Amino acid sequence: MHQISAQADAILFLSLLSGRNAHHIIGSQVIAAPIIHRAEIEPISTAYLLVESGRPTSAEFMSGSTPLPRHKPEIAVAHALAASYMGFKFIYLEGGSGADQSVPESMIMGISRTVPTPLIVGGGIRTPEMAAEKVRAGASFVVTGNILEENNDTALIKAFADAIHQA
Repeated sequence: MHQISAQADAILFLSLLSGRNAHHIIGSQVIAAPIIHRAEIEPISTAYLLVESGRPTSAEFMSGSTPLPRHKPEIAVAHALAASYMGFKFIYLEGGSGADQSVPESMIMGISRTVPTPLIVGGGIRTPEMAAEKVRAGASFVVTGNILEENNDTALIKAFADAIHQA
């Protein structure tokens, strides 16, 4: 709720659906909803599914949640189905900021073949080739953070964009 800007046109209205802490599933959203309403920002309901990435990430630590096991795609598929049935507009599979390992393609593929909801994938994507692999596996959107923040390089940004669009 402290990261809401009235300058935004829209906001991913996240619910940490893979967690078990009610505050991150609905509590923060109830607090943020009137702020978003008053600012006339479009809320885009998004199920946030945190995926094990090789080491604890900031998202895992701050939310106090256990991520979905990376070698159990069927658990992620069940969460994604629940999100779809609940009417979420997007599903966001996230390894977390600074993830050692990105979300496995088998998990992305399992969800994209089962659930019609668009899939956002982020965390641990360090090369244009990795980004393209996520798209080929079924990601509708790829989120990169640290790699582009640490390397403010327009050629690298273009390489990511080209790889994603060619996939």
